[in-house]
Amino acid sequence: MKDRELTRLLQAHPEEGLEAAMLEYAPLVKGILCRILPQNPCDREECMADVFVALWRSAAKLEAARTPLRPWLAVAARNRAIDCYNALRRRETVTLDDGLAETLGELAEFDSATTEAADLVGALVAAMTPPDRDIFLRKYYLLQSGKEIAAALGMSVESVNTRLSRGRDRLRRELTAKGVYSHA
Repeated sequence: MKDRELTRLLQAHPEEGLEAAMLEYAPLVKGILCRILPQNPCDREECMADVFVALWRSAAKLEAARTPLRPWLAVAARNRAIDCYNALRRRETVTLDDGLAETLGELAEFDSATTEAADLVGALVAAMTPPDRDIFLRKYYLLQSGKEIAAALGMSVESVNTRLSRGRDRLRRELTAKGVYSHA
């Protein structure tokens, strides 16, 4: 099926158009996604769905501009996979001590405790001296990787990781002293 026919089918009969698009282009999209997201098939499937939904939403514009679908889909797949990869990387790198994370999660269940706990953690982080405060804020609030923090602050990744570890320990001790955190 030619690109113009496919974009018209996507507009007139979305289900049929998506089925035809996937028959034609799913191997291309999947190949790109597999190179960028090799670990988790669920992430790839979600990205693939996002790419084809974007194709459906853009069908009229693509037809009007006579945009070839193969390169458009390749770029769309690449960009979506990179976005997904970055989101997954941020989720994986933001790890607190399990006990501390659980305690903060339990505190979040109570409205009055939420504000108190957030204020306490915020005050403790604000009281850190530079560059520790900057590193902690970049890591846990801006969700930057150790490499990104190191580049921004002109430090080595090892130094950033050491300071993060010491900062978490200090935060844990201070929360324990205030009776907010107890590691069983």
